[in-house]
Amino acid sequence: MSQNLKAKCAICGGKRKNGMTTFTAEFGSGIVVIRDVPAIVCSQCGEDWIADDVAERLENIVKQAKKSGRQVEVSTFGTKAS
Repeated sequence: MSQNLKAKCAICGGKRKNGMTTFTAEFGSGIVVIRDVPAIVCSQCGEDWIADDVAERLENIVKQAKKSGRQVEVSTFGTKAS
């Protein structure tokens, strides 16, 4: 995670730290929920930022879910191959 932790939260001015978030994407007839996604998280308001490499992997997971035709898919970030 190469984002600057010294920068303050753009929303509330709080301190940013390494953490985890949950990513949700809706598409047509389905939804994908991915837990335990590495992110920079504001310790005050909870706003989160996802690095580009993590976002790319999330996009691949969503594409796979669309292809599967499932209406709901819930997974943990570390368990899905990119």
